[in-house]
Amino acid sequence: MASINFLYRSTKPESYLNLRLLFRIHSDGIKDHVIGAKTKLKVSKEYWVKQHNKKSKDIDIINRQKEVKSELMKIESFILEEFEKENPSLVNKKWLQSKLELYYNPKGQKRFPKDLVSYIDFYIEDRKNDISKASEKKFKVVQNKMERFQIERGSTLLIAEIGGDFKNEFQDYYLKEKYSQNTMNRELKFIKTFCRHARYHGLEVHFQLEDMNLKKETIKSPYLSFEEITQIEKAELETEYQENARDWLIISCFTGQRVSDFLRFESNMIRVEDGKQLLEFKQQKTGKLMTIPVHSKVKAILEKRGGEFPRKISDQRYNEYIKEVCKLAGINEMVTGRKKVNINPNKKERAKYRVIEAEYPKWDLVSSHIGRRSFCTNHYGKIPTSHLMYISGHSTEALFLEYIGKSSKDLALELANYF
Repeated sequence: MASINFLYRSTKPESYLNLRLLFRIHSDGIKDHVIGAKTKLKVSKEYWVKQHNKKSKDIDIINRQKEVKSELMKIESFILEEFEKENPSLVNKKWLQSKLELYYNPKGQKRFPKDLVSYIDFYIEDRKNDISKASEKKFKVVQNKMERFQIERGSTLLIAEIGGDFKNEFQDYYLKEKYSQNTMNRELKFIKTFCRHARYHGLEVHFQLEDMNLKKETIKSPYLSFEEITQIEKAELETEYQENARDWLIISCFTGQRVSDFLRFESNMIRVEDGKQLLEFKQQKTGKLMTIPVHSKVKAILEKRGGEFPRKISDQRYNEYIKEVCKLAGINEMVTGRKKVNINPNKKERAKYRVIEAEYPKWDLVSSHIGRRSFCTNHYGKIPTSHLMYISGHSTEALFLEYIGKSSKDLALELANYF
């Protein structure tokens, strides 16, 4: 069994870290071996001695610790993998130097990482033409969490060990960090996806991989009724940017599209066929070419704006502004919902945001998803479900019904109307 540690072996204030490989050979007695070689990871002596393994509240030091520890884990994982393939009697300083060189310069060979954190980068690169920017961002969030998880457990997380024991560790870590059950469930599914991709490329995966499942909580998400939408339309607003955001909100409630799509709408996407206005665009998430009719509410906004859609704004600003709009419109009903809250009471420390379920005024729960959900919920039972699914982009009726919060009991009560 081999092990690795890293040392600062220089009198200079800044230097490259040394890697030391320790292993034992059982032949004609037990013989211990220690060989070293220099890495290409440069750190300051002050950092290594005073900060590397010390708890800190300084965000720059925390980020540096995360960066250095992540790189050291990658190097360690690679060298130990190479050692396992080799006859220990052939391992010497020259061998170690050559393996470090191979780590930094893979000689054009496609090297498949065996640790999860590194593999996520490989997965994103390998599927860059198939995944959206939004998905890439979600994968990076999981990667950052797994880097912190690795640091806490003190060892590299290998793909081959992601099974039942990992699931228990994973759950314990997420519960300790106060992540929600659905965040835990969703991100475990992402990890399984990365592992399946690794298996496709010939890497070893754990035999329990497919049995790793977590329960999902049912969340009742708010939507805007037709009455509330009318209330928003008639509200006295204070600024132009609020009026602009209100028009986008109305458009989203009557087109049923994701924020990544409707905020890109332009007048040149509209064509007339058989006297009817049709809006044609490609969904950013799915790449699907969509053609939907232009609702009278959307037409009214276009006519008011000389045939143009409202001024473009970012997703972040849209989310901020529609909360203001709904607050001014008096969408104040107290409802149970979930929102991100800073759970770190110490204002001097880094904010720690988690999704917390509680009672909030409805305007405070309004986000970019509410238009799409409102469209689906308000028109359910009035427009054939297959038509609504086409517009919303849901692939199955089960997913669609879950999205609008319809339970088997709700369906039974609706079905009773036909008897």
